[in-house]
Amino acid sequence: MWENFLLSVPNWVEKTEFSRTGEVTITVPSESLYEFFSYIQNHTNLQMKMLIDLTAVDYPTQEKRFEVVYHLLSLQFNTRLRVKTRVDETTALPSIETLYKASNWFEREVWDLFGIYFSNHSDLRRILTDYGFEGHPLRKDFPLSGYIEARYDEGEKRVLLEPIELAQEFRFFEFANPWETNK
Repeated sequence: MWENFLLSVPNWVEKTEFSRTGEVTITVPSESLYEFFSYIQNHTNLQMKMLIDLTAVDYPTQEKRFEVVYHLLSLQFNTRLRVKTRVDETTALPSIETLYKASNWFEREVWDLFGIYFSNHSDLRRILTDYGFEGHPLRKDFPLSGYIEARYDEGEKRVLLEPIELAQEFRFFEFANPWETNK
């Protein structure tokens, strides 16, 4: 089944991987993504009608730092397909929201947590972090403590947002083992 399909779309497929468990992973260039998804959704022998998941992985040392991963399911043939594409920080991916309604939430989540922009998305705004949140927390270069901290001020009776201060005073570390007895 997959061999015939791959022969029909050679210019959209960069790489194909078959695992021992029968899982198929196809890597597609980002500029052909929408056409590829439209094709596999309507192809008679595939009918990938359901988007199960969409996520991303950050590889900050590579030129195209983000790998966006789509998981699809064909209910008709009970087959799964993983589609991958690579994109950098400034390139927008085409939204597949018009093909798969489930991608609305997933694309907003990837935008919020990784900062990958999806063009032609109907409502691309933050979904898991607060509206005033700075940065994208699942990027590898995002600081572990964030940029601001929230604390409740008893005197003002409200929550204050302040820049984080990471003060490191000089500390003396005694490396003696407390379980050893003095001789």
